[in-house]
Amino acid sequence: TIQGTWTLTGASKLQATYADLAEYYEADQTYESGTVLEFGGEKEVTTTNIKNDTRVAGVVSNTAAYTMYEACPGFKNLVALQGRVPCLVKGSVKKGDMMISAGQGYARAEANPKIGTVIGKGLENHEGNEGVIEVVVGRF
Repeated sequence: TIQGTWTLTGASKLQATYADLAEYYEADQTYESGTVLEFGGEKEVTTTNIKNDTRVAGVVSNTAAYTMYEACPGFKNLVALQGRVPCLVKGSVKKGDMMISAGQGYARAEANPKIGTVIGKGLENHEGNEGVIEVVVGRF
């Protein structure tokens, strides 16, 4: 824990073991790491049940390097905003594919996604039905 005002100068740097920046959002329950969430439900976020959902909020992080909004009330779910995280997927994915909602908390690859639907890009290949791969979330 670091408290107070501080400055990094010169060759100073901060390093992190983990690879994402995430923020807590209040949800209707606690979701497992990798679950795709949307803005909606009784609270701020809930699992997405719509394919190609434009209300997609992101993916539940497992271990964020930097977290925000620790004071979030209720069921706190850490949603990755930037970086790499595991993600529940359905179907075939090739490294670099754009990922969108597949419904039921999963993502799927999409060659021509609509604006507002992109979760991130796949970092791994995946063949088969359901699985977990790393994705990069952020600006796309």
